[in-house]
Amino acid sequence: MKATYMFGPGDVRIIDAPDPVLKDSTDALVRIVRACVCGSDLHPYHSMDPAPEGVSMGHEFIGVIEATGSDVRTLVPGDFVIAPFAYSDGTCEFCREGLYTSCVRGGFWDAPGMGGGQAEAIRVPFADGTLVKVPGIDETSPLLASLLTLSDVYGTGWHAAASAGVTRGDTVAVIGDGAVGLMAVLSARQLGAEHIILMGRHKARTDLGLEFGATDIVAERGKEGINMVRELTGGHGVRKVLEAVGHLPAYEQAYGVVRPGGVISRVGVPQYEEAPVGFDSLFGGNITLTGGPAPVRGYIEQLMPAILDGTINPGKVFDRTVGIDAVPDAYRAMDDREALKVMIAL
Repeated sequence: MKATYMFGPGDVRIIDAPDPVLKDSTDALVRIVRACVCGSDLHPYHSMDPAPEGVSMGHEFIGVIEATGSDVRTLVPGDFVIAPFAYSDGTCEFCREGLYTSCVRGGFWDAPGMGGGQAEAIRVPFADGTLVKVPGIDETSPLLASLLTLSDVYGTGWHAAASAGVTRGDTVAVIGDGAVGLMAVLSARQLGAEHIILMGRHKARTDLGLEFGATDIVAERGKEGINMVRELTGGHGVRKVLEAVGHLPAYEQAYGVVRPGGVISRVGVPQYEEAPVGFDSLFGGNITLTGGPAPVRGYIEQLMPAILDGTINPGKVFDRTVGIDAVPDAYRAMDDREALKVMIAL
């Protein structure tokens, strides 16, 4: 089968990989119908160590069950499914608490031996605990793009807002105008936020943010951006900050705009090891820091009905669609800011 592998910074190739096979009785084989390139895929695209054998890529996909192991009980061949960006058994103590990304037997796609989702097919461990069946949907549905967002970006944006405790009437700042930041705007609006300030500087993206519910756009960065947000909030700052970038300047912006007693929710994958938490950043203002890798498996069934009934269309974050042979150029286009998020049609 065709699969996407990365061999070093900027070196993405489509290779002929072995077809996946069932290994455990709880496995399923999924023929992938749609996948995509994630903003977090650009981190290794910039800085990974060279890998002579390559590393499989892709952690967002939807598709059709092709085969199941003997102990799979809730899925059968032909079912259309959404895969979260992490697999989980659904039964351990952390899964029972909704912390699927902390599953004691789970893990992440692209790990050694796991395969990635930017491919024609994949083996899914713990299929009953991982995959979510979508009723009445097949690979011709016009809803595929929006359903694909449930694999990661929509659930991650929702996690940012929900972890921050966004509620009706809140004032929220979203840092980052990538797909996750835009989904955080949409989620904050769904949770009732009244004033949503999107900090981003790419007009096509911030225009979509306005469509999703942002009330103000702040394009400036650093101290200038912080001062503008504070001007918009009477000088005090915002109650809830959703940081969807992962770089240290974004975190510094977050604690620059949060008001005393507020909450910073980080869902951008951190590209730094240490972050200020002392008196001048978090401690002095009684600021709460939350977030983390979104346990999107716990949000899919909650968020899916609004997609199925047409209430929302998060699939608008995809502004380009390519076949698998064009995936290397999709990475380049996203890295060059020519595309917001690229979907792969298989």
